[in-house]
Amino acid sequence: MSKVLVLKSSILAGYSQSNQLADHFTAEWQSAHPDDSITVRDLAAQPIPVLDGELVGALRPSDAALTPRQQEALKLSDELIAELQAHDVIVIAAPMYNFNIPTQLKNYFDLVARAGVTFRYTEQGPEGLVKGKRAIVLTSRGGIHKGTPTDLLEPYLRVFLGFLGLTDLEFVFAEGYGYGPDVAQKATEAAKTQLSQLVTA
Repeated sequence: MSKVLVLKSSILAGYSQSNQLADHFTAEWQSAHPDDSITVRDLAAQPIPVLDGELVGALRPSDAALTPRQQEALKLSDELIAELQAHDVIVIAAPMYNFNIPTQLKNYFDLVARAGVTFRYTEQGPEGLVKGKRAIVLTSRGGIHKGTPTDLLEPYLRVFLGFLGLTDLEFVFAEGYGYGPDVAQKATEAAKTQLSQLVTA
């Protein structure tokens, strides 16, 4: 039995194309793997605090006393990391906002990226500690950016997730939603077909 973690990050809730694709994936996975468990975390509905000068002090090893706000941030960071490590498949629904990921997803990353916990530095260089997992990124865009200089999202996620140890990584692109209903429908259908293939892969 596998455990699947689905991370949603769109601010558009049910109107979001990436959320709808994530829901489609979840339904397909549950149908194909009825014994698996799926956890859905909506980072817009359950927002993560923005990392600032106070909170960063809670995430670094120190003997200093923590403020109540720092204690809450450290507790949340521990919970998010434990949840991430406990799952076998990580699905990230990441719409493109201004050429990159949503703030909601960046805030999550800032709390799970912790030296000595999810990565460490060695004589050979940095080593990710979130290993042995499969990661799938579902990304929707109003324009068509895949493989062009305007797509900052894919290379950023490949670097960041790889830094944590998530190297078994696949992308599903749904592009061109701003080009009209015909293009949007084709983008959705193509993405759903690819997702169905990933479910049984």
